[in-house]
Amino acid sequence: MSETARRPQQQDRQPGVETEMEPRPKAEMREYRAAGKLAGKIALVTGGDSGIGRAVAIGFAKEGADVAITYLDEHQDAEETIRLIEAEGRRALGIPGDIGNSDFAREVVRQVVAKFNRIDILVNNAGEQHMAEKLEDITDDQLERTFRTNIFAQFFLTRAALPEMPEGSSVINTTSVTAYHGNPTLVDYASTKGAIVAFTRSLALQLQKRKIRVNAGAPGPIWTPQIPSSYPAEKTAKHGQQSPMSRAGEPDEVAPAYIFLASHDASYFSGQVLHPNGGTVVNG
Repeated sequence: MSETARRPQQQDRQPGVETEMEPRPKAEMREYRAAGKLAGKIALVTGGDSGIGRAVAIGFAKEGADVAITYLDEHQDAEETIRLIEAEGRRALGIPGDIGNSDFAREVVRQVVAKFNRIDILVNNAGEQHMAEKLEDITDDQLERTFRTNIFAQFFLTRAALPEMPEGSSVINTTSVTAYHGNPTLVDYASTKGAIVAFTRSLALQLQKRKIRVNAGAPGPIWTPQIPSSYPAEKTAKHGQQSPMSRAGEPDEVAPAYIFLASHDASYFSGQVLHPNGGTVVNG
């Protein structure tokens, strides 16, 4: 099987489960060479159980950070991420729950601060998507669910975390190439991702005086559990072939952008969006 095609597969639950994917996404950052860029830092990554979130959490640990992750209920995936963080000699914490709930967001921050005393890096990464061929097919429940998970949660968690984030901290939000190019079958999802771009730019301006940087990553097609859990099997098998590189990216190809934005190397970056998308040019 070529790297541009995968076995047709589909999962009947949101969010998806990485342990059921074939092949498994590459998230262990095996080729990455760390330089202690996040030594002593405390990071919180939502959706850190799998996919991009897992790769970011592992990359942060390789660079010296202790890492807390949130996830919905994918306990086996989360346990593996925690194992991989601890294998780098760093402390880890997994917190299950629904980030679309503001009470849970406050509880997450309480637990992280209780264990690690502060938060230096917040990665708002968790998200969900549902295909709909027509706008009329998007139910009220789906619309609210997508907005709660993808953008409300970023407001909730950042609002709760900011009092615990010292000067020099970093917020990194996950948006998407769909915010710039749109997607005819992901209208509600793309709309939330556009909102995340505006949230990132506006919050970056607001937090300048507090010396907290806010940036975002806008991945293109990446091989994560979100793909088989939201697309039919025949579409999953061809995921990413429309990109200029004719393939889907792997989570470990996205994570270095987040490591850069979290580190002092990006000290003059705020309100910006990086685009690990396989070569698609976007203007914005």
